[in-house]
This record gives sequence, structure tokens and C-alpha cells, in this order.
Amino acid sequence: MSKWEIRRANQQDVAAFVKSIDAAYSIYRTTIIDLPDVSDGVSEDIDQHFVWVVEVQKKVVGGAILAINGDIAHLKNIAIDPAFFGQGLGKALILFLEKECKHQGVKDIRLSTHVDMPNNIKLYGHLGWKETGRSGNKVHMTKDIYHSSV
Repeated sequence: MSKWEIRRANQQDVAAFVKSIDAAYSIYRTTIIDLPDVSDGVSEDIDQHFVWVVEVQKKVVGGAILAINGDIAHLKNIAIDPAFFGQGLGKALILFLEKECKHQGVKDIRLSTHVDMPNNIKLYGHLGWKETGRSGNKVHMTKDIYHSSV
């Protein structure tokens, strides 16, 4: 695996992070017709939320956007450029987020993913996330950070 690092995002990361988000979701563009613009608002998210990027050899290849409200966090987006799949970066980023949430006093992290992204649902489940329901094309999941060992 290449040398990688997770760090807080800044405005200079916007273009590279947007590129990695778009690349990550490009595999779904032809099969999920109702997929929203998943990279819209990254600049504002950096200003308003907790945003981290993953760098491999000083190049941004993915990241995550986390909104925290009291003791509840919402994972708004997480993406790794597919050129870097299989290196454990997504798992490392999720585990990093869980530790950061615990440090911030978060008790519960929530997310919504698309029903037509079964690999994502499987990864979250493997990492201890529980499905809490479905609405339309969304699968809602949560993880109890307060009682977890992260």
C-alpha cells in the first residue's frame, strides 16, 4: 500500500476532493438514475462541518464530510477514488471518523446510502453499522459510538 494520511480539509483541497468524489460515484452514474450531485457544496461543507481528506503520496484521493449536532453525527458523504480501491482507505477513514466522533462527544453516527450501492451497505455492516430503515431509495444506518470500542 502507498503511504497515506488523513487530515482536515481546507479550501485548497476543494477541486481535488470534488474530483475524487465524482470518480468514486462515476461507477454508479449509469445504473442509478436518481443519484444526486454528490460533490455539490464541498467548499461550504469545509467551512461549516468536519471534513477530512485522504492523501496518498500527498495527493487527495478521497475524504469524508461529517455534520455534528450535539451528540449525533451525520456522515454526509464519504468517497475514495476507485483507482485506490482495495487498499483499505475507506475502512481506515470510517474508523478514523468513529474515533473522532467519540472524541467530540458523539454518541451515535448516522448515514443514508442508496439501495443500489450494496457494496457500501455490506462494508458498513461489516464495520458494525446497523440498518435502521429504508425510505424510497435510501438505506438508513447507524452506529452507536458511545458503547463501541473505537
